[in-house]
Amino acid sequence: MNTPALINYVPVALKKTPVIYKILVMVMMITLVGGSLTYIMTYTNVGITDHFYMDWFTSFLSAVLIMAPIGLAMTAFMNVFVTKLLPTASELKRNLVISVFMALNMELLMAFVTATNNIGFANTRLFYTAWVEGLLAALPIGLILMLVMSVTVKPKIERFLKS
Repeated sequence: MNTPALINYVPVALKKTPVIYKILVMVMMITLVGGSLTYIMTYTNVGITDHFYMDWFTSFLSAVLIMAPIGLAMTAFMNVFVTKLLPTASELKRNLVISVFMALNMELLMAFVTATNNIGFANTRLFYTAWVEGLLAALPIGLILMLVMSVTVKPKIERFLKS
């Protein structure tokens, strides 16, 4: 009385995540990180003034337009470089190394763009001071954001973007 049961197995195709959702997630991350860091840098450069929000917004847009393509290229390069440099290290350790390096480089670039936007090059000493002060003010927050993101958010986002 053992009659094999016939089961009609129909494989279910996984739905691909729409590209617009992937773009929106990346825009939200860039806005959160870039917006908060350029806000701190702009505040450090010029303080709260009548045109602070316009200064911050233009610094943010400039930083994003410059930082996004460089950041994408640098991230790809760093993933390959750190994987070759630390082949036996766990993925978590490699992500931490990449995050610290990326935070330093991206914040150097954002501080440069913000100081350029807010101070300009007329007085190089003032420009250099604004660049360094903006970097030092935002660096702790940037490092914390990057480390938290590399440990918790990056693996989930990578899976989401591959879906």
